[in-house]
Amino acid sequence: KSIVIYNPLNKKEILKLSKKKVSNFNFFKKNHINLINVARFTNQKDHNTLLIALNNLKNKFKFNLIIMGYGENKKSINNFIKKNNLTKRIKVMGFNNNPYKYIKKSDFLILTSIYEGLPNVILEAIVLNKVVISSDCPTGPKEILKNGKYGILFKTKSVKDLEKKLLNLKSLNLNKMKKLAQKSLIRFDYQINNHKYYNLVKKHI
Repeated sequence: KSIVIYNPLNKKEILKLSKKKVSNFNFFKKNHINLINVARFTNQKDHNTLLIALNNLKNKFKFNLIIMGYGENKKSINNFIKKNNLTKRIKVMGFNNNPYKYIKKSDFLILTSIYEGLPNVILEAIVLNKVVISSDCPTGPKEILKNGKYGILFKTKSVKDLEKKLLNLKSLNLNKMKKLAQKSLIRFDYQINNHKYYNLVKKHI
């Protein structure tokens, strides 16, 4: 007999860290769609789909993207950006202990993974009141975003579907989506879920 308890989410700590100052940061622009991707530079995270989609859309809307992480695909990511003259639009940053201060400055968190567990970065972005755009990969995003009710889902590895969703952003009620996503975080509440663990252990002692 199994019991499911979601990962505890420490909202207070995330909010506290997000308030730390970011020195000399002026990459995100007003009147642009400011995106951030926080993920390891591996095939699992499928940065190719993200980069190709944005390259195809570079003359259709204004955007800026920060890609934050580390891994073996860093060189190929940088090569794509240079080859397609995207250096003014896309910035690659290394691993940072505190990605929250950068997420806070963005408009959207974007995740293009081929598969996931329960991606904490989606929950952390919702804590910071950001709309999440994610691949509808197994597993996690669909469950967290309630089939697209609390965020935007696109078909995994589909450049065309991601392009369509990005071009459609202005037609969506993003504020409503944010409010619903915020309310849904009760499922991951730090105190409530820790208490569930405590009660479960206590019952079997």
